[in-house]
Amino acid sequence: MNAAATSATVFIVDDDASFLTSASRLLRAAGYAVQAFESAREFLDQLPPAAAGCVVTDLQMPGCDGLELQAALAQSANPLPVIFLSAQGDIPITVRAIRHGAEDFLTKLSPKEALLDAVKRALARNASERGQRERQRELRARFAQLSPRELEVLGHVVRGRLNKQIADELGINLRTVKLHRTNLTRRLQVQSVAELTSLATAAGLFKPDPAE
Repeated sequence: MNAAATSATVFIVDDDASFLTSASRLLRAAGYAVQAFESAREFLDQLPPAAAGCVVTDLQMPGCDGLELQAALAQSANPLPVIFLSAQGDIPITVRAIRHGAEDFLTKLSPKEALLDAVKRALARNASERGQRERQRELRARFAQLSPRELEVLGHVVRGRLNKQIADELGINLRTVKLHRTNLTRRLQVQSVAELTSLATAAGLFKPDPAE
């Protein structure tokens, strides 16, 4: 897909003005929308909450450095993929960055094709992750329609509890449990416990206990 045909932006953060200019020129020539920033703080202050794209950032910068920028993005509601560019390779820092989710770690002397390939992968990853987050928001909106008691019953169902076990643990009669389960499948538009469990897990509400 042509990058220019999407709403994604490549955000470049580097305190080296000459490199910022050359990297921006390269990415724009490749068809990408680009925004450039001379500091991580400037970027974080101006980043739109729902921005789509990826971040190409220098590692060593005054004030907020690249790793701190990565951490700030990871804690936000919109964690854009990060590509690090550094004047020199540093294996321990590279490992740390990758473990914390960096898409790639390149030196500034890397071939331009390496950067373009990393950006392509990062944008594809962002599109996928944004789709997953949107799906999760939609699912949570559906579960928000349930009553507190229905959510309680749901929590037991996704953990594999039988109706009698649920009734005993919640102190309600068996018929009420069956009624709640019927309401769950009807309101969430599912046909089976497996589908219900899958939906609840995808929404991030519950994690089935593998030991049970």
